[in-house]
Amino acid sequence: MDLLQPSGSFKDRGMAHLLTSVLKMHNIKVISSSGGNAGLAVTTVARNIPQMDVSVIVPETTKPIVVEKLRSLGAEVTIHGKNWNAADALARKWVDDAKKSGEGAVYVSPYDNPLLWTGHSTVIDEIVDFFEQTTVQQQEQPNNRKIGAVLASVGGGGLLCGILEGLERNYHSSKVFACETEGAASFAASFNSPDGSIVCLDGINSIATSLGATSVTPAVIQRSQRHRDRGEINSSGEDVFSYVCTFFAQNLTIRLEPACGASLAPLYSARLREKLLEELKDDENSAIVVEVCGGSGVNLDLMRGWKESYLDN
Repeated sequence: MDLLQPSGSFKDRGMAHLLTSVLKMHNIKVISSSGGNAGLAVTTVARNIPQMDVSVIVPETTKPIVVEKLRSLGAEVTIHGKNWNAADALARKWVDDAKKSGEGAVYVSPYDNPLLWTGHSTVIDEIVDFFEQTTVQQQEQPNNRKIGAVLASVGGGGLLCGILEGLERNYHSSKVFACETEGAASFAASFNSPDGSIVCLDGINSIATSLGATSVTPAVIQRSQRHRDRGEINSSGEDVFSYVCTFFAQNLTIRLEPACGASLAPLYSARLREKLLEELKDDENSAIVVEVCGGSGVNLDLMRGWKESYLDN
């Protein structure tokens, strides 16, 4: 339930690890590009680091609620470009300009940095520790219970890189499912390309705007190819909103971003659940772990709009 992190998403894990490393290099100005959640994470973490200034460039598609949150946390926010790629290009340019002028600044990617991945990988450490502690508390002999599968939403690939790193470190050969939505499946496009090259989508056409990277980091393709057991689940906007976001809001009083719902859809949609269980039929006694990655770009007005688009038509 990484949606309970201070900024509202799993990205706090990676950003805390990255900014701690940045602090050691004596740089106190960071510039980040973000569709929302990464900017919130870097700003939230930076608030606990004295005199660290944060600038966040977001695309025009960023929800007003996210822009307001960023500014309320103290970030300098610039809205630029039709998609995240355009915002990211400006962020990189600003960092280059700052270095040339002698001011100094550090570029913070929302997903493409090994320090982020190592921070994200701690989620697997925590799950493994939980299994071990549960066995000790119940005074049972160590058993062979394992993580049978991990389901994670994929945008640019940072979270998936961390999950694969954590599994590799803990020697778990678990099946990993990359969960995307139709219209934002940049991971599947690259992984399934004939020569394994990175495919850049023409644009993002999905309810899950936080998964809106038109291409993934090459590292996530390399790590996924190295990990033998994997699968893909491509959900529709109806799957995500009808079966996941609505359920959490009505039954758990938790509002979820559709991007987070992509990893949960295989549990709540009968169509996708059947596919998932077929993939896992040989691991019936293993745990299915879902990374409820979070996201702060949601409010009641947005929920009503999605309801009209996916349930009322």
